[in-house]
This record gives sequence, structure tokens and C-alpha cells, in this order.
Amino acid sequence: MDKGKVYIIGAGCGNIDLLTLKGKRIIEQADCIVYDRLIDPRVLALAKKDAELIYLGKGNTEGGLIQEEINQTLAKKALEGKVVARVKGGDPFVFGRGGEEIEEVIKYSIPFELIPGISSSIAVPEYAGIPVTHRGVSRSFHVFTGHTMENGEWHDFSVIAQLQGTLVFLMGIKNLSLITGDLIKYGKNPKTPIAIIEKGTTTNQRVTTGTLETIVDIAEKSKIVPPAITIIGDVVNLREDFQWFENMALNKKRVLVTRDKNQAGEFTDKLLSLGAHVEELPLLDIQPLNFKIDNLNEYKAVLFNSPNGVRTFMDQIKDLRVLGNTKIGVVGSKTKEVLETYKIQPDFMPEKYMVSELAKEVVNYTDKNDRILVITSDISPCDCNSWNETYERKFEKLITYKTVKIKRDKKEISDILNKIDYITLMSSSTVEAFYESIEGDLELIKNKKLVSIGPVTSETMKKLNIPVNLEADVYDAEGIIEVIYNDK
Repeated sequence: MDKGKVYIIGAGCGNIDLLTLKGKRIIEQADCIVYDRLIDPRVLALAKKDAELIYLGKGNTEGGLIQEEINQTLAKKALEGKVVARVKGGDPFVFGRGGEEIEEVIKYSIPFELIPGISSSIAVPEYAGIPVTHRGVSRSFHVFTGHTMENGEWHDFSVIAQLQGTLVFLMGIKNLSLITGDLIKYGKNPKTPIAIIEKGTTTNQRVTTGTLETIVDIAEKSKIVPPAITIIGDVVNLREDFQWFENMALNKKRVLVTRDKNQAGEFTDKLLSLGAHVEELPLLDIQPLNFKIDNLNEYKAVLFNSPNGVRTFMDQIKDLRVLGNTKIGVVGSKTKEVLETYKIQPDFMPEKYMVSELAKEVVNYTDKNDRILVITSDISPCDCNSWNETYERKFEKLITYKTVKIKRDKKEISDILNKIDYITLMSSSTVEAFYESIEGDLELIKNKKLVSIGPVTSETMKKLNIPVNLEADVYDAEGIIEVIYNDK
């Protein structure tokens, strides 16, 4: 069997946005992915469906024995002919032990490549608003491991304490008192500013500041835990003006996204881009249905009440020219946006994002007895018989997809609820799936804020005695984000 290849990939600092384009491409192509505990779960979601995922995390240890296992696993999988992506936090050569992994694979003449990653030594301070160098403040920076060596030896602080630039210690929380004590012992000013940054670049980032002589007590009171890095030097004082991550619109807002997995990504990305912490728990599965419709050109109008309806309908239409003389209406800006990806502009979109409003407005674009096709799901509220009588048209419903509720394990959903403050509910079926998953136990949500996408969803919530704490004024994802932003 031909040998495979090993890619040693630096995945940045726990935030998928800091993954390089090449790293993303290789992860998408890899047959086997070996990863550690500091990897953003969204990075692993890039893997192809049949990729083998192997977790080998070290926790807060030197990882001597497990490092041997990692080395051997990379070689073993490559010798099976697989493309192996070794995905690690930060950069492989900045205390990442990438060199040891290379030494193992070259024993077997296995080809390899290195893909640099953004090191926490610079990225984490940047996310905290601390430049490691700054004109007139620091002309250099020096990066050290915060661990002792395997033989117990320690850094020579008689030299380190005399350095004029910024000092950066990675993985040094358990040795914090030793680091600060030795720096002071060998001449560093006890008043030197210091910052400790936990879970840097992620939405759980926390920054604690002090001085060399005070930080140990502050850290103990703040219960600082790894992963964290320590920055020492006058550049720490620049944070007051330079901090930006904590100033983002939704910083410290913890949000549960319950949309189906195919639509959750875009909503999640928008929340993350505004600084929110996001947990995903899909409660619906959208399944396209096969359908056949003859004489499409006989319909004077086609109405879409969701983005899913647009996709599932358009994907089965062989020649879009058949819609050339057909009026098209949509519910909501997102439905309009998806329709436009097919190079079609809707003729109308009601102000209220409700299918009943769509049926009312189509009257302005059609004549009595005209046939009108409504594209919808198996559970959407489309009262065609009532509309036929009210508007003197011939409304017909075409179901192009079905919505399957996902019932989650109660413990699973309870664990996630402990991590969030806002629960977003974007349809009646989602509400029902959520209620079934918590087994009707409303005690689980007594301290949470439940956010409804609009009146129809809110009505379903009220029927189940689920509180409606916030309701979007505009009935779409942007509307939900807006009400969360305005909630103080």
C-alpha cells in the first residue's frame, strides 16, 4: 500500500476565524484528523463525512506519554495510506511539539507538510487589546513556556528579569507565583503591569490585570483556570484604550441556536461576529421531498413562505424560464435573499412576514379565478380553502419539504441550558420539539430568556405555558438579533 501523508496544522487559538485557508482546505480533504482539546468544534465540522476523528488531548500537563501516542498514531495512519491532518492549537513550532511529531514520521519516510498557525503569544494579547510591541513602550517581545522542563530545570530569571521588552508566558498559571516571584527577585519592578488572559480569542475570554506584586492574590480570588497566557510589561496599560473584543455588540450574551443544522451556521456566524457566545442544538431536520408538477406556466403566481421552500422548489425545476410570466411573492427578507441567488427578483414581499399576508397581497397581482401556487412544508399553516373563498382565486398548496422534529435527551439539553442565557425559537415546530425535549419541565428555563421570532411562534409558546420574554419586531433572524442586542 502507498504511504499517505501527514499535515501538521496550526489551528490558531480556539476560534475558527483564525484558521488559515490552507489549514481549512486540508482538514476538508483529510482521511484522518488527530486533534487536541483546544480546537474549536467548528473546525472539526469541516471534516468530510467519512473522516476518522481521533481525540488525543493533553489537558494541562506536559503530555509526555500521550505525545508518544500522538506520534505513533500519525505514523500508523499514514502507513495505512491515509491523508492525516494533525490539528493543534496555536502554531506547531511555538511550544507545539510539532518537531517531535516530524521526527516520528520521517523514521518511516512518510511525506509531511507544516501549515503555520496563528500563535496565542500574539493573537490572544491582540484580542485583549494588548500589543506585544508598541512604539515608545516596547521594542521587542519574548515568549517562554510557563512549564518547568521535564528534568525540573527552570528558566534563568536573572537574565529574563533584565529584558526590556514584553514578556509572554504560555501555559504558566500553575507556576504564576514562581514566575512573578523570580522576576521580582532578580530585579523586575514589582509595579510592572501584568495581564492574564483566559480562553483568549473565544467568546469566553476573560482578562485579569494587576502588577507583579499583586497578581497572584488577584488570580486566586478570580479563580483563574487554564488555558491562559500571561503578558508582562507596560504594554498592558494600553488595554484601557485598545480593547475591542469586549466592546462588541453582543459580548457576554450567551445564546442557544435551535435551527436545523443546514440553516444554523449562518445565524451562528452572525451572532459570533457580534461577540455572542453561541451553543447550537438543532431541534428540526429539514428534509426535501420529491414532487412533480405539470403545467407550471398555468399558474399566475407562485408564493414562497420560507427560504427552504425556495431551495427545495428551485432545485427540482428543470428550466426556470417556465416562470417567465409568473408573479412571485415571498415572505421575509431571507426568503427574498435566497430567491435572488437563483437570479430571480420577487414581485412583492409583505411588510408582515406571514403567509396569510402573502395571500392577501397576491390579489394585487392577479385576477379572479387565477391559479396560485403556494410552496410550503408539510406543517406550514396555509389555509387555501379559506383564501379561495375570501379572495376568489384558486390557491393550491405544493409541499416541497417536510419538517421533522428532533427530540433531544433531557440531560443533554439541560447541560447546554446551563451555558446560555437566551433561547431562540424560530418556528412553532421548534417550540414543540424543545418542549418535548425538556419533557415539559419548565423549571429548566426559569432563569432563561426565551426569544420568539414572531406572533405565530409566540402563540404556540403560550399554549405550552412557555414564557415569551422577547419577540422579534421583524420576523427573521436579524429581528431576533436586534431584540437580544436591545435587551439590557
